[in-house]
Amino acid sequence: MGAAPAASTTQPNLHTQTSSGDTAHTPWGRLLLLSAAAFTAVTTELLPSGLLPQISRDLRVEETSVGILTGAYALVIVFTALPLSRVLGGRVPRKNLLIATMFTFAVSNVLLACSPTLELAMAARLLGGIAHGMLWVGIAPYAARIVPEASVGKAMAIVFAGNSVALTAGAPVGTLMGSIMSWRLSFLLLAGIGLAISAVCIWLLPAAHDKDTKTSPSIFKAFRLPGVVAVVTAWPLLVLGHFTLFTYVAPFLHATGLPEEFTGALLSLVGGASLVGIWIAGRTADSYPRRSLLWTVAGLVTAFGLLPVLGGIGVAGPLLVALWGAAFGALGIYNQAAILRAGGEHKDAANSLSVVTIQLGISIGSAFGSMAMTLLGPQQVPLAAAIPVAAALAIIFVSRRSGYPAGPRESRS
Repeated sequence: MGAAPAASTTQPNLHTQTSSGDTAHTPWGRLLLLSAAAFTAVTTELLPSGLLPQISRDLRVEETSVGILTGAYALVIVFTALPLSRVLGGRVPRKNLLIATMFTFAVSNVLLACSPTLELAMAARLLGGIAHGMLWVGIAPYAARIVPEASVGKAMAIVFAGNSVALTAGAPVGTLMGSIMSWRLSFLLLAGIGLAISAVCIWLLPAAHDKDTKTSPSIFKAFRLPGVVAVVTAWPLLVLGHFTLFTYVAPFLHATGLPEEFTGALLSLVGGASLVGIWIAGRTADSYPRRSLLWTVAGLVTAFGLLPVLGGIGVAGPLLVALWGAAFGALGIYNQAAILRAGGEHKDAANSLSVVTIQLGISIGSAFGSMAMTLLGPQQVPLAAAIPVAAALAIIFVSRRSGYPAGPRESRS
């Protein structure tokens, strides 16, 4: 098919910028390229955790010190996402921002691979964290602008499938490569992928800068929208619940009587099932967003509630873990589409708010899981995880008019 036509100055709807001018056409190549960018970002974030022993030996520091490379990375995202959105939103063309982001990932990974000391490795990771914040601030609003408005949910499913592929394949393969050859080689390979994506972005992605809008993105105006408040509250609660258990899934599985070697397989099951959830969400997020999300969150509460009882019994445990993974994979798609719709003309600012609150949910989830481990024991951690998820379910249920309205094929009664 031919290249996308340039945006007309008399036609402000950026959703018309799809391939060959056909608003009903899904630009698969462009969305898969964005998915590859998401894959690179998540693999970059997770890879140090799998290579802690190798990095610590090479840099001659304790593993706990190397663990800071992951924690500091997340903190940078929290503190830079909103300022970057305010400074860059509406000013820098989105295509240029994505290209610069992937190039920054590449530079960060090269610097990390060449770092002789922990201090230089930390500096490289801080640069990567800035790139990560830039990517999450821009990638979803950009994807929403290159597809028809009725296909936003499907676009989110395609783009964020890269996250699940990174969990199930990217980080494990990078860890294996680092174990067999060198951890530095793993990060150099990631840098090469980032550079390749940058080059293809120049050729394949259309411009999607809001030249026609007279409204600058405003965090404060976005936060005053009731739908935005609902989503940036419920979504982090769901993430908090997930990471409450995910962070301590190994001791939980051990407490249920499952052998330690099952941990890796069940974590892969979570990632694989999340791809199924993303596929389902991609088919329902535009037409049945409210009903699908309510059933998905209810399924997650059920899985967490039953895992302490059935987690170590036959096939029940793997089935509940698969339900957990599928539900969590779908939740991201439904909520990403919801925040973009709720944000309206301030969708970029609303998306930035969600990035920050999600990162806080991840951090608080780990701490909440630690507290549950101490007070309740490892086998009851899923029950603790169910509490914030149930709270999110209540918020979603009462937000039928703003944050989580019915879709075009759902009854609005």
